[in-house]
Amino acid sequence: MFRNLHYYRAEGRWPDDEEALSQSLESAGFEPCGPLTERSSGFVHVGPDSGDLLARRVGAADLLRLRSQSRVLPHAAVNEELDIRIDEYRERMREAPSPREKRRMKAEVRDSLLAKSMLKSDRIWGYFDHKEQVLGIGAAQAPSVERFLRRLQAACGDMKFRPLEFTRPFSSLLHKVFLGGATDRFSVGRECRMQDTGDVRSIVRWSDFDLSDPTIRKHVSNGMLLTHLELVYDNIMRFVLSENGVITKLKYLGMDDEREHNDDPLARLDAEFVLLTGTLRRTLADLRVALD
Repeated sequence: MFRNLHYYRAEGRWPDDEEALSQSLESAGFEPCGPLTERSSGFVHVGPDSGDLLARRVGAADLLRLRSQSRVLPHAAVNEELDIRIDEYRERMREAPSPREKRRMKAEVRDSLLAKSMLKSDRIWGYFDHKEQVLGIGAAQAPSVERFLRRLQAACGDMKFRPLEFTRPFSSLLHKVFLGGATDRFSVGRECRMQDTGDVRSIVRWSDFDLSDPTIRKHVSNGMLLTHLELVYDNIMRFVLSENGVITKLKYLGMDDEREHNDDPLARLDAEFVLLTGTLRRTLADLRVALD
């Protein structure tokens, strides 16, 4: 369900129940792209058997799902059609079109091709934890996260969301675990990324390495910044944590990904969500202990 997570601290009053939340989300519900619309985003039902509600509350947490639909219109297709129209203009007018005319023609080409272009969709999971008062958005890329936040803000205008922070930065935990410092729940995994302080373009990545190797650790000891580190949490799950608190590549340990085809899809969704939110609630609590 969730492989990546951006966390935000919520400020304001979240809707009291899933019916009230669903009603708020309806104002930012999904509408398909129109003929001249490049992208459309809105909230949809979390599952095929979840009823008419746009949210599902299980175990003191609300599950949300945003759908984004966009039109696929390659620049090459626009340019090719534009070249044809420019040639026709030259032949008809006996002169090249002015820059202003070219802009008009390009807009005309784009509009004519956009209505006939293909559509594609992507979906982003999100959840709100009532106990921690945090919002988790299951996307890796910042534009997708911002899209989710914009639509949620449109639905719940009284709520404010700011990136999750603690007293000390996330980088302090990364360096402590990486350099062999003892923690109650977190241990080092087998992946990390470092950055040269003198040149932000100079990045070193290690994947599937024994990060306790002194030859790897010495780079941080000598001044390189540790920006990403795979952590193993309480022998339950592993994930890569960035210096900004973003979680990627989240995976539970020792769990079989195969599922029985005859399971109730909604019951399976609920079970996965309860497991996820319960474990992540403990993870956030232990992060707070480590960083406050």
